[in-house]
Amino acid sequence: MHPGKGWSVAVVLAAGTVLFAADEPWKTKPVSSWTRQDAVQILNDSPWSHTTIAEIARMQTEFERRDGGNMGQEKGVGFDGVDQQSKKQQAAAFWGRAVNGSPNVARPFRLQVVWESALPVRAAELKAGLIEPPTLSSDGYSIAVYGIPGSPLNEDPAKLGEPLKKQAFLRREGKGDVRPSSVEVFQRSDGLAAVYLFPLSAELTKKDGLIEFSARIGRVGIAQYFDAAEMVFQNKLQ
Repeated sequence: MHPGKGWSVAVVLAAGTVLFAADEPWKTKPVSSWTRQDAVQILNDSPWSHTTIAEIARMQTEFERRDGGNMGQEKGVGFDGVDQQSKKQQAAAFWGRAVNGSPNVARPFRLQVVWESALPVRAAELKAGLIEPPTLSSDGYSIAVYGIPGSPLNEDPAKLGEPLKKQAFLRREGKGDVRPSSVEVFQRSDGLAAVYLFPLSAELTKKDGLIEFSARIGRVGIAQYFDAAEMVFQNKLQ
C-alpha cells in the first residue's frame, strides 16, 4: 500500500498549494539520516507528491449513449467503482432520472499524485520499505496516480493504460504540451495506480516554473501542479 492510503499523514492545502512544514528533510538531512517519518512526509507532502481532489464527470444517460452510437454503461479503468451511490441511484442516473432528489453526479474523492522518477521519492520508498509500481521502463519522467477506484484487473498493464495516453499531458508556460510515451495501470490493495511515462526529450528545467500534470481516466479528471523551483534535491532538479 502506498502512503497516503492508510497512514495518517497531515496534508495542508491552501488555494491548491501545499504548505510544507519548516522541517523539510529533503533539504536539511542526508538520505542516510532520514527516518521513516521523513520518508512518509516526502511521499505524502512534498514538492514531488500531492493530494488532489479528482473531478468526476457525470454518468452519461442511456439516451446520450445511444445518440453517440453506444449501448449500455461504460466499463473499465475510471468507470468501474467511481460512483459511491447505491445501485438503484446509479440505474436511475443512467436512465436520466433522480432518486429522492439525488443528482446524476458522483461524489469527489482524493487521489495521490507522485513524481515517481524523482530521486528523493525512490529513496523515500526504500526507507519506508515500499515497492514502487513495477513499470516496464524507467527511461523518462514518471508520474503515478494512486487510489483510483476500480474492480480487480487481470489484463496487461500496458493494454489497460493504452486508452489513457491521449488523455494526459505535461504543460509549461510558453512551451508545447508533452504527451506520455506510455501509460500502465496496476492493481493495488488500495485501488488502481496509473503510471505515466513522459519522454526525457521534454527537457524539464528549474526555469519551467509551474508544471501542470493533467489527465483523464475514464470519468476521473486530474489537474495537479508541480513547482519546478521547489523540486530541487542535492542541487539538481528531480
